[in-house]
Amino acid sequence: MVNPQGHLVAVGGAEDKGTDLEKGIVQRNRLNFFELGILKNIISIIQGEPRVEVITTASSIPDEVAENYVSGFQKLGCDNVGHMRIRNREDATIPEYMERLKACNCIMFSGGNQLRLSSIFGGTEFLDILKHRYQEEDFVIAGTSAGAMAMSNTMIYEGNAALANLKGEVKITTGLGLMHNVIIDTHFDKRGRFNRLAQAVAAQPGAIGIGLGEDTGIIVSAGHELKAIGSGSVVIIDGKNIDYNNIADIGFGKPISVENITVHIMSKGDVYNVHTRKFEGSEIIINDED
Repeated sequence: MVNPQGHLVAVGGAEDKGTDLEKGIVQRNRLNFFELGILKNIISIIQGEPRVEVITTASSIPDEVAENYVSGFQKLGCDNVGHMRIRNREDATIPEYMERLKACNCIMFSGGNQLRLSSIFGGTEFLDILKHRYQEEDFVIAGTSAGAMAMSNTMIYEGNAALANLKGEVKITTGLGLMHNVIIDTHFDKRGRFNRLAQAVAAQPGAIGIGLGEDTGIIVSAGHELKAIGSGSVVIIDGKNIDYNNIADIGFGKPISVENITVHIMSKGDVYNVHTRKFEGSEIIINDED
């Protein structure tokens, strides 16, 4: 398969605008997310004058979330930002939205409920155009929290972190399919989701688990090169070399056992290749407050 020409930017969410904004809590430092550089990274890889469309389908408070993104992009000098208020599958066929999708050079999926993204966009012409542009053009698709989790072909849509060591507690379905052979989880450190992602990988050892901390993300180039960005850590869980794995043999609700699962931890500037399953380099960053 030919490598995509575009880029993906998957972000783990942020305290000041991801989860808390979804709960309707407005924090005093709500734009800290932008100031720490995640949106700067997105803008930096857009070719030409940025023309961004924010899609808030996953969110239960779409207007508030869109306003926050528009404000953040504007603070960084990007004024051509639109809001696609797509709430159902019918909205995804609106001609205006289809034309705007064809005209922009960056799509930003907000956080919320990733199952809304897969159930509303799955099988639509909208998603077909999105995938085509990502594959054939220098097009940027960014997503935070639910918007990041939905990027992969295999998507976690539910799973209590406290019970994630028990078989059946992690629910998996099909995502938007922008990236294959990976499973992305977000709010990884704050919500203690290591076991959740590990169970998902144990069930599908051919897929690489990517755990994104808050205010942390990855830029995906050529469909397989991951570069860590932001202020926290990216955790890679590789199940290729798993020896013993009891997940197929135990009953639901029983604790899983997995032998020889491989874990890597990446920080800002580190690069990981999904195809080779190896680090390919890193940037040495000293006294960087970002």
